[in-house]
Amino acid sequence: MATVVLEAKTRESLGTNSAKASRRSGFVPAVVYGDGIEPAAICVARDVIGRYVHKANFFSTVFELDGVGDAKQKLVVKDVQFHPVTDNPIHIDFLRVSRGSRITVRVPLSFINDHASPGIKMGGVLNVLVHELDIVCDPDLIPDNISIDLTGFEFHHTVRASDIALTDGAALPAGGKNFTIATIIAPTVLKKEDETTAAAPTTDTAASTAPAK
Repeated sequence: MATVVLEAKTRESLGTNSAKASRRSGFVPAVVYGDGIEPAAICVARDVIGRYVHKANFFSTVFELDGVGDAKQKLVVKDVQFHPVTDNPIHIDFLRVSRGSRITVRVPLSFINDHASPGIKMGGVLNVLVHELDIVCDPDLIPDNISIDLTGFEFHHTVRASDIALTDGAALPAGGKNFTIATIIAPTVLKKEDETTAAAPTTDTAASTAPAK
């Protein structure tokens, strides 16, 4: 995954008024922590971070800061707060990461080869319960997304977290639950037809139960 460079500057003062001033000048207040270094109060350019904040892989994107600290220091987003009306970011928490470390990041899921799923070809619906997955990996090896191949999936096929093939060096968090990611649901019309067929008596059955004249 390519690294995104963010224009940044140090926040000289903290508090609500300082944060508002940063936002008026086109920056988003943020804090950087982790890697055994004291937390740092900064702000990052809103026009740049705004290109990524609503993307599916925002939490797995690696950033570098231009203007403060070590230019080679890599960061990932751990939390973001949005304005309740505009949905623009108003505060971001960044985590410092170093080469060779193992971090937990949230990676978007994608589903491929739906044309090769018998269940979907017969009118079934892919019911996605989870759109992102937390994985543990080296920051230099974070995948853009994790693909789930739907080839051969029939009605009621269930994909669980443990079924997903991860890239080399990646793993699910230790102690994580084996939860359901997605299922193939049979179409409602087909279900109703099956129920109607099962409930309707056959000609022979109807004849045998008809009253004698």
